[in-house]
Amino acid sequence: MPISRIAVGTTEEALQPGALKAALAEFISTLIFVFAGQGSGMAYNKLTGDGAATPAGLISAALAHAFGLFVAVSVGANISGGHVNPAVTFGAFVGGNITLFRGLLYWVAQLAGSTVACLLLRFSTGGLATGSFGLTGISVWNGLVLEIVMTFGLVYTVYATAVDPKKGSLGTIAPIAIGFIVGANILVGGAFDGASMNPAVSFGPALVSWSWESHWVYWAGPLIGGGLAGVVYELIFISHSHEQLPTTDY
Repeated sequence: MPISRIAVGTTEEALQPGALKAALAEFISTLIFVFAGQGSGMAYNKLTGDGAATPAGLISAALAHAFGLFVAVSVGANISGGHVNPAVTFGAFVGGNITLFRGLLYWVAQLAGSTVACLLLRFSTGGLATGSFGLTGISVWNGLVLEIVMTFGLVYTVYATAVDPKKGSLGTIAPIAIGFIVGANILVGGAFDGASMNPAVSFGPALVSWSWESHWVYWAGPLIGGGLAGVVYELIFISHSHEQLPTTDY
């Protein structure tokens, strides 16, 4: 079972050059992703004079996040695995594919990358506000379920296309598949809770704009969904295989 392969690791491991390089890659990839995704929302607000959300705005947000994540995962894949998301890292941890200490190092890098991206956006746009995630017309429990389901789909896609040792040539399209599922989920959940699926994506804007309303939803939902996806895929589709997981990806 996946739980038997969970590893804590050591503090020394987190300070090794390879781990630090991987963390730096996560920082840069997350910065690229959040700068593109959050920046597209800020540009939309500027062009519409902070007007009401429209279907066109939702589509543009989905495309920006899909394209940005495709690139962010691609450029980090060979160094850190291209997690770009604490929920993906958590899903990898509960599946036994990354140690706790290395995972925590990734979390710090991802949160820092998101925060720096939002600070750069605020500076480079002349002080425009970074948007923060919030619920629209739904309860916190509705939002929690949305985040769980959407993040489950995301992390399940990561496992199927990037982690599964039987992926074969499918691994070459992993970044675009991951980007596509995020874009599709934004079309589903964007109008209700912003469709974060990523605690780092929510944390940076919340910190820079100092807006924490219902913020716990954007941590609990993705971590629950990502953890469930990691356990389900490992338990049902990987753990009964005689093939070993690749050690270079995660």
